[in-house]
Parts: sequence; C-alpha cells; structure tokens
Amino acid sequence: MPQIFRIGPYLIYFWTNENKPVEPIHVHIAKGKPSENATKVWITNAGYEKAKASIEESLKKLRTDYLDLLLIHQPFGDYYGTYRAMEEFYKAGKIRAIGVSNFGPDRYLDLEHFSEIKPAVNQVETHVFQQQKTAREYMQKYGCQIESWGPFAEGKNGLFTNPVLTEIGKKYEKTAAQTALRFLLQSDVVVIPKSVHKERMKQNIDVFDFTLTAEDMAAIEALDGGESLFFSHYDPKTVEWFMSIL
Repeated sequence: MPQIFRIGPYLIYFWTNENKPVEPIHVHIAKGKPSENATKVWITNAGYEKAKASIEESLKKLRTDYLDLLLIHQPFGDYYGTYRAMEEFYKAGKIRAIGVSNFGPDRYLDLEHFSEIKPAVNQVETHVFQQQKTAREYMQKYGCQIESWGPFAEGKNGLFTNPVLTEIGKKYEKTAAQTALRFLLQSDVVVIPKSVHKERMKQNIDVFDFTLTAEDMAAIEALDGGESLFFSHYDPKTVEWFMSIL
C-alpha cells in the first residue's frame, strides 16, 4: 500500500516499486484525491501472452485487484500484442486507463489508429530542454495526455542553476526547479517529480500559487533544444540495444 503523509492541504502518495513495495520511488501530487497505482509492461514482456502474465504478476506484487494506469514501456517488440492484452484487462475492469511510454507521434498514431481503446497517456521525456512541441500538438489532437518523465532532466544542462529559470523564479520567490515545473504545468503536461526528500517534495508541490506570464513562457520556450538529453528512440544503436534484451 502507498505511504501517505500531509504537507499543508496536500496529501503525498509514494509510488512504490513492484519488487520492493515499501520503497518510495515517485511522488504523486494530489489535493484530497485518492492515491493512484500505476505500472508498466516492460519491453521484455512484450507480446500478447507474456503481457497477460506480466499484468497478472503486477497485480499480485502490488497487492491490488486493479490498476489505475498501465503503460507500455517502450515502442519496440510486439507492442501490438501487448496492447491487445491491456485492452482485455481494461474491458474486464482490472485497469482504469491504458497508455504508452516513449512513443513518438509516428508510433503513437499507428497504434492509436488500430486500437479499440485509445491510449489515454503517453509518458515521454519532457522538460524545458526537450519540450516535445510536436508530440504535444498531436497528443492534444487525439485526446492523449502527455506525462513527463524526468521533468528536471535529471539535472542535466545545469537545470537547477539555469539563469533564465533562476531570474524568472526570483520574481515569484521560486527556485529554478519550481519554475521549470510551473512551465510544464502551464503547457498542459502532467509532471511526476521524483524525490524521497520531504523538503524537496514541499517545493515540488508549492507551484500552484503563481502563474508565469506570456513573456516568461516565451523565454523558457526558447530553451528548447528539441532533442533528448538521454537517448533517441530513432537512433539505430538505441534500437539495437533494445532488441538485444528481447
């Protein structure tokens, strides 16, 4: 079960690792809302039969009879078979929402076109240096919510001391990190900032009492490099590595 504590009016829900159910790895920010449990079908479990077994195993490890959200881990392998299995669990009421992770607009559109239950979420690398402008345009068009993994870019490119974020943050008495989160929220991106430190969690929540101006947003938009800071799913070497673990 999730660990819960209160910071002001907010309840903090720790997301937990399937294999270590008491170890917090993510924090879900909500205001008086119930906790959410979510997981993924990993690429090594791609395909209809393996995905079904994986989902059952996830339910068992998380000690629950349903999932709020289930995502496909990567856009490689037999993800069509994986998605068919997810649709069956959705229809059976064991999953409340299904989606994908790391799908570019091209792969998303292909899967969306041939799916019965449309993907509700696409979790992709999204931060001020990779703003996913094209992906956001198409996800919005097809009613899919973009969710950011790595909203702080894991500190790459000096995000926490970036002069643009720092100067804008000073106007509102906020940190560069808080300014980066606020930018994503105002860009209609769901964020799940990772932290196990209570003080950092407080800061991550304290982003709802100010609004960036159009000028602020434009200045931060200019930071976008349009490329991953980690790896590209279009790089043949990356694809070769994923294929090597299947």
